[in-house]
Amino acid sequence: MRKKRLEMGLMQDEVAAQIGVNPWSILNWEKGKTEPFIASIPAIIRFLGYDPFPQPQTLSQHLLAKRRAMGWSIKEAANTVGVDPSTWRNWERGKLILYRKHRTLVARFLELSADTLDQEMAARWNQLHERAL
Repeated sequence: MRKKRLEMGLMQDEVAAQIGVNPWSILNWEKGKTEPFIASIPAIIRFLGYDPFPQPQTLSQHLLAKRRAMGWSIKEAANTVGVDPSTWRNWERGKLILYRKHRTLVARFLELSADTLDQEMAARWNQLHERAL
């Protein structure tokens, strides 16, 4: 963030105004003292012109990336999809999405094929149960 700010010739208070935070937040983020609140992430992405986080590889990383891009808390994301926040939290931690209804909701939310998500969950289920034998 500091690099982009300096490239643009902006002061911390100017960036803070663009992002909608206190100038002290910018200072603390640049020094690595604090991390931005998730609600600030969409404005930071707009300021940078790109998403600074690694490309998601797993379903749980896709859920987190989408939630972060929207600036939502776990509760807000869960409400949007229509599940309990603890269910969403489990999915972000890599737990299986057991119910087809939930897989359909998640697929729609992430703009994925429901069949692809079903296949991934079935493969993970089989892996977990093969180890148990």
